[in-house]
Amino acid sequence: MSSNGKMKTASLAATFEQYRADYDMSRDHRMQRKRTGLAPQGGTADWHYRIAEFYYRDMEKARNMDMNDVIVGQTVNRAVDNIVQGGFALDTKTGDKSLDANLKARWCAWSEDADQCDIAGESTWLDLEYMAMRATLVDGDIAAFGLAEEGALQLLEGHTIQTNTTIPDTILGVTIDKYRKHLQYWIQADPTTPNQTKENSVPHNVRDADGNRQIFHVYKKRRATQTRGVTALAPIFATAGMFEDINFAKLVQQQVVSCFAVFREQELTQDNSGDLPQSPDYGQQSTETDAAGTRYIDGVAPGMEIIGKPGQKLSAFSPNVPNAEFFAHVKLMLQLIGVNLGLPLCLVLMDGSETNFSGWRGAVDEARKGFKKNQSNLQKRFHEPVYKWKVRQWMETDPALRKAAARSNINIFGHKWQAPTWQYIEPVKDAMGDVIRLQNMLTSPRRLHGEGGRDWDEITSETVEDTGLAIMKAKAKAAEINTMYPDETPVHWRELSPLPMPDGIKMTMDDPAVVAVMEEETPVKPTGN
Repeated sequence: MSSNGKMKTASLAATFEQYRADYDMSRDHRMQRKRTGLAPQGGTADWHYRIAEFYYRDMEKARNMDMNDVIVGQTVNRAVDNIVQGGFALDTKTGDKSLDANLKARWCAWSEDADQCDIAGESTWLDLEYMAMRATLVDGDIAAFGLAEEGALQLLEGHTIQTNTTIPDTILGVTIDKYRKHLQYWIQADPTTPNQTKENSVPHNVRDADGNRQIFHVYKKRRATQTRGVTALAPIFATAGMFEDINFAKLVQQQVVSCFAVFREQELTQDNSGDLPQSPDYGQQSTETDAAGTRYIDGVAPGMEIIGKPGQKLSAFSPNVPNAEFFAHVKLMLQLIGVNLGLPLCLVLMDGSETNFSGWRGAVDEARKGFKKNQSNLQKRFHEPVYKWKVRQWMETDPALRKAAARSNINIFGHKWQAPTWQYIEPVKDAMGDVIRLQNMLTSPRRLHGEGGRDWDEITSETVEDTGLAIMKAKAKAAEINTMYPDETPVHWRELSPLPMPDGIKMTMDDPAVVAVMEEETPVKPTGN
């Protein structure tokens, strides 16, 4: 190698080393993306949205994307549908079965009645669950205000929580103490009225006079110093926007190329007049004026016929739009959008053709870990505090409930939420797995049913009741048949109701136990001439 070549190699190596540090990310250079908006000496999570105008504008951008973009809104729907499904089931655990049943009946009556549950009288508890989870992903957060007199909830969208002036220790409408405990929320005077402004905001205490929470803030907290939620669309805002632009451009391109079936080729020679040949107009023309001047736009439409002139050559035109690379790029962008909302590609598109069954199941199993995390966050910030708030209200109006709560062995607020789970991907294999778990005491029946959002106490009660009803009907019908046909072989009620029996208890008509029962229940044949 020449000396000049060695010098170039050495220079390149030295330049490369200049771009490195103990941590490569610690040194800025032209090969690294420049990130702005960073606190020089580090800052709290709230520092990054210190400019309120940007925070609320970003919230509106996310809402617009959710409303108008072809893929984002539906992807959010898939995520929320998987997280909330048919709602969370309440399992009261006060220590007294009759008290458990009483509180659960009260909760069902309140939560299933929109007039009691929602101050607007439009939404049941399931609707509120769905909207709270959706706002957490799209807006960043949402709050529910417990109205003591009405006993109902009022949902407060994120933009209704803000102040018109700078207030000490208040971040984006939330006043905190030195330990970052939320003290007050500044809410628009009438958030139900359209076009309310932040000038009308008034403070409301997070807790009532007794220190009990009455405002329930639902958001995903990533840092200890975070006061408000941030939209899940923030990392993919540019990507999702460009996806829409590219998709629209391809559709327009497809429309244009579909209008022409041929290309016209004409030599650039002057005609007898001395002027260059003029191209004919395509359809009806319109004009468009901008800073560059006025331009004519041909009205291109499908089905147009291009008639060649003498000396012109017409060639077939069938472009490949979009090209093969476009689909791979679209798939990548959809994956990036979906993963930020916790969804694999097969769930984003609701299409399993991109993978096999094992790939589908593996991707869905990974997604469910994120769904469970969101379910847990929703329970902690919404379900549990709202339930305790309602129990306190019931205690205020019911002396018997207050008396029961005062008993030493009672936890009046004791309860557990059974989050919804997902249907079997392979029903037979998964059901057999449940049987093996029960037989080997790897779980209990109540926990197993709780995983599926079912109540074991209800399951057993309904099973015993339904089985007993079937037995009574079968016995009555067997007695009726045997009375009608006394000379025939008697019919046993088990022949009329072949109920399923657990393994180890299965019996046939030849089993001694069954024969003994049949002999005992066989009616005595009448005697006589």
